[in-house]
Amino acid sequence: DEIALNQKEYELIVQRLGREPNEVELGMFGALWSEHCGYKHSKPLLKLFPAKGKRVLTKVGEENAGAVDIGDGLSIVMKMESHNHPSAIEPFQGAATGVGGIVRDIFTMGARPIALLNSLRFGPLEERHNRYLFNGVVGGIASYGNCLGIPDVGGEVFFSPFYSDNPLINAMCVGMAKSEKLVKARAGGVGNVLMLVGADTGRDGIHGASGLASRTFEQERELRSTVQVGNPFLEKLLIEACLELAETDWIVGMQDLGAAGLTSATVESAARGGSGVEIDISKVPRREQGMTAYEVMLSESQERMLVIVRKGYQDKVKALFERWELPSDIIGYVTGDGLARIKEGEKVVAEVPVKLLTEPPLYRLSCRKPIWLRLLQSFDLSPIPDLSPSECQPTLLKLLACPNIASKHWVYRQYDHQVQTNTVVPPGDDAAVLRIKDTKKAISLTTDGNGRYCYLDPYSGGAMAVAEAARNLVCTGAEPLAITDCLNLGNPEKTDVYYQLKECIKGMARACRLLNIPVISGNVSLYNETKGKAIYPTPVVGMVGLIEDVDRHCTSGFKDEGDVVFLLGSQDEGGLAGSEYLEVIHELIAGRPFIDLDLEKRVQRCCLSLIKEGIIKSAHDCSDGGLAVALAECCLAGDVGFRGGWEIQGRRDAALFGELPSRIIVSVAPTRAIELAERAAREGIGWGKLGVVRGERLVIEGLVDVPLEQMAKMWHNGLDWALRGLSEGGSR
Repeated sequence: DEIALNQKEYELIVQRLGREPNEVELGMFGALWSEHCGYKHSKPLLKLFPAKGKRVLTKVGEENAGAVDIGDGLSIVMKMESHNHPSAIEPFQGAATGVGGIVRDIFTMGARPIALLNSLRFGPLEERHNRYLFNGVVGGIASYGNCLGIPDVGGEVFFSPFYSDNPLINAMCVGMAKSEKLVKARAGGVGNVLMLVGADTGRDGIHGASGLASRTFEQERELRSTVQVGNPFLEKLLIEACLELAETDWIVGMQDLGAAGLTSATVESAARGGSGVEIDISKVPRREQGMTAYEVMLSESQERMLVIVRKGYQDKVKALFERWELPSDIIGYVTGDGLARIKEGEKVVAEVPVKLLTEPPLYRLSCRKPIWLRLLQSFDLSPIPDLSPSECQPTLLKLLACPNIASKHWVYRQYDHQVQTNTVVPPGDDAAVLRIKDTKKAISLTTDGNGRYCYLDPYSGGAMAVAEAARNLVCTGAEPLAITDCLNLGNPEKTDVYYQLKECIKGMARACRLLNIPVISGNVSLYNETKGKAIYPTPVVGMVGLIEDVDRHCTSGFKDEGDVVFLLGSQDEGGLAGSEYLEVIHELIAGRPFIDLDLEKRVQRCCLSLIKEGIIKSAHDCSDGGLAVALAECCLAGDVGFRGGWEIQGRRDAALFGELPSRIIVSVAPTRAIELAERAAREGIGWGKLGVVRGERLVIEGLVDVPLEQMAKMWHNGLDWALRGLSEGGSR
C-alpha cells in the first residue's frame, strides 16, 4: 500500500524476478511501476498521438523533452509536467519545485531555458482554502522562476468547484539549443562514470512518484514529507555549469533527478542506453543522518543531476563543476550486464534487471460512454429563457468580471516576463511572442485546455484544446510546430475516468493529425481525486509556433479608427453547451460541445496567410465568453471602441455569448477589405462584417452600448475582487 502496488503486481514481480524482492528492490519497483513513471494505463493510448514531423529531432519517451528544428542550426526544446498533488499539500514549494523540475528537463538536453508558461486550475475563490492554494501557487511560481531569470510569458487560470482541494499546476518550459549539441538522456559505454552533482540528498520527496502522484488523496494520510523543497539559486548554477558541459565532448548523457530520484535517473538512463549500472550509495552525499539505502534511492531532493561521463574525463568534469562551486561525486559506472546493481560499500542491497524495472504491466480497460454523460449531452437547452435586449449589457459586464474571463494581470504581474529581453508580446494576449536573437525569427507560445468541454464530451474537448492552442498561435502570425501536453484526470481504474482518458486522447490525436502538429513530449497526471470526487478531465496543450519575420507578428487589439472588423469562420449561432455564460448566468453545465476540424484547418490557414501578407491589422480568437466578450477584449487591448451590429437569426444569448470554435475576429483597413473577402472565399470559409473600429464605447446596435472605461473596470478588477471576497463592481 505504501508504494501503490497492488497484489497482482507484486506477484508478477516475484514471478519475473524468480524470488521475493527485498525492501530496496520493492521500493524501486514501486516507483518505476507507478502511474507517474510507468504510465500503466496511458502508454497504450499515447501511441495514438502523431509524434513524427519534418522538424522533429527527438523520439517521444527517449529524452527528457522534445525538440524541433527552427532553422539556422537552432532547435526549440519543450516539455510540460504536472505538480498537482505536491501543490495541494504545500502550494508554495509544490509549485516552485514544479518549475525547478521542468527547467531541469530542458537544460539537461543542453538547451538554455528561455521561457516559462503555466496552466493552473483551482476551486472557487469564495472558499478560503482555495484562496490559500491560489496565492501560494502563484507565489511559488514567481519566486522560483524570477530567481532563475527565466521569463514567465504565458498561461491560463481557470476556476471550478471540480478543482477544490485538488488544484492543477502544470508547468511548461521552453529552451533553445544548437541542434548539433543536443544532449541525450542515456547511460552508454561500459566503464563510463556516473557522477552525481548538485544538492545533497535528504528525505524530502520520498514516495512522491508512487505514493503521492499515483493514487488518490485520503483525508487521514499525512503527506507533507512527500513534498520537495527547492533552492533556485543552486539550480541557476546547475543551469550554467551543465550548459557549459554540454559544449564539450566529455559526456555521453545527462539526466535530472526528478520523480523517483536516483532510482529513475540511473535505471531509465541505463534502459535508454541498453546497458546496466552499478552504483555505491555510500558515496552519495547526504544532508540527514541515518538515511537508509531505501531512502537514498527514492529521495526526490531537488537540484540534483546525474552526468554520464566518458571514462578518463571525470577529473575535467569535476573541475568544471568546482569552478561553478558545485559539489560532484562519482557514485558508480556503466556496466554491460543489463543489471541495476545497488551497493552500500561492499554490500549489495539491490540487484534487478533493468528491463524488469522499466517494463511495468500495461492496462487496457473495456469501457463505454457512461449513462450520466449521455443524459448531460442530451439535455435540452431550448427551454432556458433567452436574454432580453436590456439584459445583454449587464450580462456582458458580469462575464467580463468573472474570474475565468477577467484579466489575469494580478497573476502575471508577479512574474518577470521581460528578463532576457526577448519578449515581444507579453502575457495577456492570445499567445506570447519571443524574438530569436541574431535572426529575424520569433516563436509564439501558449497553453490551452477546457476541462468543462472535456467533461461534457471528452473527444470533442480534447480536439478543441489542440485547435484552440493552434488558433491562438495563428492569431499572432505563427505556424504551429509542435505540442507538449499534460493529461490531468481522475482514477483510471474507474471505467468512467478511463473512458474520459481514452476519448480525450483520441480527440487530441485526430486534431493533431488534421492540423499536422506532432506531439513531441508530455506528461500524464492521473488519480486527481479527493474524497472520491474526480476533477474535470483536463488535457492541457502547450504549443510552440514559428514566425519567420518578427516584424510581421500580430496582436489582438484593434489598431486604427475606421478599420473594418470581420468575423472569420463559422457564422452560425450556438455554442451554449459548456459555455461560461451557461454556468455563470444559469448555473448549468450541460449540452454537447462540437468542433468541425476541417473548417478549423481552413480558418487557421486563411488567417495565417492574411497576417503573413500584412492584409489584416489584428486577430483575436473567439473562445471563453463568446463573440461579445472577444469584441470587448479587442477594444480593451487596443484602447479604442467598436460600433456595429449584425442580424441575429435565433437566440441573443447564443449569438453574443455562445462559444462556437473556429472563429477569429480580425480588423483590416477599408481599402484591403476586398482582399480579405476574396481570400476567405478561396478557402471556403464564412466571413461577415461586424462593424468598424470607432470611438470610446463598445456598441452592438440595440443590445450593448457601454463605455470602454466601464468595461475596463470590470475586466481589470474581476480577479482581484474575487480574491478579496467582493462582488462585481467591488461591493461587499
